Amino acid sequence: MNKTISINLGGFFFHIDEDAYQKLSRYFDAVKRSLSPEGRDEIIKDIESRIAELFQERIKNEKQVITLSEIDEVIAIMGQPEDYKIDEETSYSNERSYTSSAKTGRNKRLYRDKDNAILGGVASGFGHYFNIDPLWIRLGIVLIVVAGVGSPILIYLLLWVIVPEAITTSQKLEMRGEPITISNIEKKVKEGINDISDKINNIDHQKIANSARSGANQIGATLSDLFLSFFKIISKVIGLFIIFFSAMALLGILIGSIFMIFSSSLPDSYIFNNFHTPLDFDVPMWIQGLLLLFAAGIPLFFLLVLGIKLLVTNMKSLGNNFKYSLLAIWIVALIGITYLGIQQATAVGFEGKSVKKEQIFIQPTDTLFVRMQYNNYYAKSLYERENHKYTHDENNKEIIYSTKVRVHFLKTEENQPFLQVERSATGKSHKEATSRSEKIRYNFDIQGNRITLDNYFTTAFGNKFRDQEVNIYIYLPNGTYVKPDESIQDYDRSDNDFFNLHYDSDQYIYQVEGNKTICTNCPEEDNEDESDDEDGDTVEKMSIRVNNKEINIDVTDDKLRIEAE
Repeated sequence: MNKTISINLGGFFFHIDEDAYQKLSRYFDAVKRSLSPEGRDEIIKDIESRIAELFQERIKNEKQVITLSEIDEVIAIMGQPEDYKIDEETSYSNERSYTSSAKTGRNKRLYRDKDNAILGGVASGFGHYFNIDPLWIRLGIVLIVVAGVGSPILIYLLLWVIVPEAITTSQKLEMRGEPITISNIEKKVKEGINDISDKINNIDHQKIANSARSGANQIGATLSDLFLSFFKIISKVIGLFIIFFSAMALLGILIGSIFMIFSSSLPDSYIFNNFHTPLDFDVPMWIQGLLLLFAAGIPLFFLLVLGIKLLVTNMKSLGNNFKYSLLAIWIVALIGITYLGIQQATAVGFEGKSVKKEQIFIQPTDTLFVRMQYNNYYAKSLYERENHKYTHDENNKEIIYSTKVRVHFLKTEENQPFLQVERSATGKSHKEATSRSEKIRYNFDIQGNRITLDNYFTTAFGNKFRDQEVNIYIYLPNGTYVKPDESIQDYDRSDNDFFNLHYDSDQYIYQVEGNKTICTNCPEEDNEDESDDEDGDTVEKMSIRVNNKEINIDVTDDKLRIEAE
C-alpha cells in the first residue's frame, strides 16, 4: 500500500502515489543534469508546465491519483534526457520556423506571435498555423482594405482579442506544430537566449541604426497601445451584451425545457390546452424538452462563454473533450429535431374530408331561417371561441372540443335549397385524413324552413388535433328568401360578391336575384353597395349603427367620406 503525496506542478495540484513521485523526481533530476546552466531554470519551468498539462489530460477527476502508468506515458511523450543532444551552433531563422511544423506534421494550435509582430501578432500567428510567410497575409489584408471589400480591420481586431498570445515556451512550440519535448523546450529557450545575446553584442550598432527611427516607433507603439486599450473597452462592452442576452435566452430555454421534461406529472388537459403542438408528435414530451435544451441551449452556452472570455482575461479553456462532447450532443439533437420536423410535416401532408348533403324542402315564398346554437355543457355563451380544447363530454369521455365552424351561402341551379356539411382533417395519407374527418361529430337540425346549426364539433382525444374543421355550405336557388340570425355573424365566411351580410341588424331578409343576394328590407344606402359618382368613379357604400346613430361611409378610388345621421 503506497502513500499518496500532494504536489504542485506548473501551478496545478495533483495527487500522486509514492512510487510515481520518486520516479518523477528522478526524472526531473536527470533532466537538470542533462541541461547546461544557461537557461536551465526557465527550461525546467516549461517542462513542468508541459507535464502538468499531460497529467490534466489523463485524470478524470480531482481525486484521481497519478500512478506509475501515467508517469511512464508522460516520459514516453517528453523523452529521456540522454536521448537529446542540442547543437549549440545551430542557427534558428524565421524561415526555418515556418517550415519546421510542415516537416513534423504535428497538430498545431493558433496563437498570436508577438515576437514577430507588427501590431498584435495575428498575421504571424496565422503564418505559423498555415505554414506560410506572414508577409503574404499582411499583403492580403492591405489589398482587401484598398479594394474596400468586407471589414478586414474589424476581423483583425476581433482576432487580436480572441486569439491568445504565445507566451510560454510550450505555447510557442505548439504554435509552430513542434512536439513539446525536453529537446525542443531546451532548444527554444536557448534560441531566445542567443537572440538576447546577439542583441547585447550588437547594441552599439543597433543604437545608431535605431536612433533615427526611435521617435516613429514610439509614436506607433503609443498609438497601438491606445487603440488596443480602446478596443479592449469596446470588446468588454460587447461581452456584457453577449452575456446578458445569451444568459436570458439560455434561462428561458432551460425553464421551458425543464417544464417539458417534467410534463409527465401534469394533467393531460393542461398540457394540451396550453402546449398543444408538442402533443402532435408521437415522441414523448420529455424527449422533446431534452432536444430543445441541447439544440438551442448548447449554442447559447458557447455564446455565453465567448462573452465571458471577452470580459475575463486568461480564462481557463473548457477542454477539448468537453467541447467535442457538447458538439456531438448538439449534432444528435439537431438530427432529432430534424426528424421531428419531418414527422410533423408528413403528419399533416394530406387533407381529407367527408361530405353530407341534406335537401331542404320549402315553398318558393317561404323564408329560410338560419341560426347557430351552442351547448351550455361546453360553453356559457355563443361567443366563447375555442379552436381546440381538451375536455370531457357528458359521459366523461376524453374529447377535443372546437368551434372552428364556418358557414357559406352559395347559389345553386337546383329547384330546392340544400345544405352540405363538409368535415375536414389532415393526416399522413389521404386515407388517414379522410378517416379522421369521418370521426368528427357535428350536429345540425332542419325543421321545415328553419335550420339550426351547432357552433361546435367534437372528436375523440385519440384522434389528435390535425386541423379539424367543419364547413357548412347553404345552397340557395334563384328567388329564395333567407334570414340569418345574429348568431351567424361570427361564423359567416360567404363571398361578399354573392352574399354580403349586414351586421347592423339581424332583422334583414335577403333574396337571391341572379348572381347576387339582395337585402329586401335594408336601408337604401345599405342595399346599394356600389354606384358611380358624377365623375364616373366607383363608389362603395356601407353603413354602421353606433349608439342608435347611423353612420354612412362612401369609399371612392381616392377619397373616403363619412356622414352621421
